[in-house]
Amino acid sequence: MRTKIYTLFLAITSFSFGQTADEIVKKSDDKLRGNSSYTELTIDIIRPKWSKEMKMRGWTRGSDYSVSVITSPAKEKGTVFLMREKEVWNYLLTLERTIKFPPSMMLQNWMGTDLTNDDLIKQSSLVVDYTKEIIGEEEREGYPCWKIELTPKPNAAVVWGKIVIWIDKKEYMQMQTDYYDEDLFLVNQMIGSEVKDFNGKLLPSKLTVTPVDKPGQSTIITYNQWKFDMDIPDEYFTTNYMKRIH
Repeated sequence: MRTKIYTLFLAITSFSFGQTADEIVKKSDDKLRGNSSYTELTIDIIRPKWSKEMKMRGWTRGSDYSVSVITSPAKEKGTVFLMREKEVWNYLLTLERTIKFPPSMMLQNWMGTDLTNDDLIKQSSLVVDYTKEIIGEEEREGYPCWKIELTPKPNAAVVWGKIVIWIDKKEYMQMQTDYYDEDLFLVNQMIGSEVKDFNGKLLPSKLTVTPVDKPGQSTIITYNQWKFDMDIPDEYFTTNYMKRIH
């Protein structure tokens, strides 16, 4: 009898929301990636007593390949990051040296921002590495959203203890993401805003990452260009090409 009641509850829940949490997150993730993509973006690092601007370009293919290169300022120009089937590499132009990232480096902050190396390179996958559950429906930036909780699967190589994400119901845009540490304390909030049409897809053009325990500190990512489903040569995702892509 208890089993029948539980089955009925699952059926009612599924009917109420229309889609499973897994389906929603996958549609959202697929929209962000496309078969391939090219981006040009600006990253502003805001601190109480100083600020810094960086610009970079990036290419992706599916969920297994991505490469990005910093184009300014001059001090970091030519620095390249490559993710290839869970292997992560960094090329430093100033040293003419390629370094493979160990897993222990993925939680470290990337280039002085409020993003981790894992956030930037997305080594861990929201689709593959987390169990998902719809825990509510709320509005963000004027968009009705599903509120979805993601918890790491056993033995998943992830850096966060929990993620809560708000995905809008019409366009599957990720409007807010809250990141929790292993002790389930809220660490970072990422807010999406200024929705624009990129290559036929509506997406937030601005992402603001704020550490909850550091007043006056944030990192703002602004997408200046975002193109999808382009032909990208295989060589872009090789360690040899990291020395030439800048």
